[in-house]
Amino acid sequence: MGFADLSITDIAAEYDLTIQAVFDLCDQLGVAYKNQETHLALEDAKAVILQILHRDQAGSDPWSW
Repeated sequence: MGFADLSITDIAAEYDLTIQAVFDLCDQLGVAYKNQETHLALEDAKAVILQILHRDQAGSDPWSW
């Protein structure tokens, strides 16, 4: 499996979320990480980003994760 050039910090910054919100989302999706500098596997990064985009489109509160 390839790795995306995206860390949890990068995803949080790109989508205007806290690092904790991305940690919570990773936990919910079963995505393994060590810390905020963890570079996610490509499929994991896609899953996290798609979930963020889905919640944004649905108008869900990103802090409710």
